[in-house]
Amino acid sequence: DTVGLSADPQMFKRYRASEVFHGRWAMLGAAGCVVPETLDSTNHVPWFKAGALIFEEGGINYFGDPGLIHAQSIIAILVTEIILMGLIEGYRSKGELPDGTKFDDKLYPGGGSFDPLGLADDPDTFAELKVKELKNGRLAMFAMLGFFIQAIVTGK
Repeated sequence: DTVGLSADPQMFKRYRASEVFHGRWAMLGAAGCVVPETLDSTNHVPWFKAGALIFEEGGINYFGDPGLIHAQSIIAILVTEIILMGLIEGYRSKGELPDGTKFDDKLYPGGGSFDPLGLADDPDTFAELKVKELKNGRLAMFAMLGFFIQAIVTGK
């Protein structure tokens, strides 16, 4: 560590948590960029134009299905997103779910609610999965950067 980012253990812990969270969002974002362009039901709309469809006549149908989610108001979407993300982040920061389930590690909650398949029951496997998640998150962050540059340069 030539820059000294890991010199302070508390700051290193915060940096690692930020990297994991951003990696998780980047993995979701990369999937969200690819999926709309591959579905026939969405008319293969590019990811950077998909959000603007809400301002067109009739709004936007998620996954091309009007029965699933038919959005016509950007305000309604924003309010819903703030409420849902606020609840999720509140539960995560408090370390307790609404059903009373508590978890110590806020970065990797685990337990029955978060690990129904029991993938992290073995400590060695769990350590390996953490490293894989970190590496895939880093890859997804670079993939998102590539998506951004492609959209800016080619417009496609």
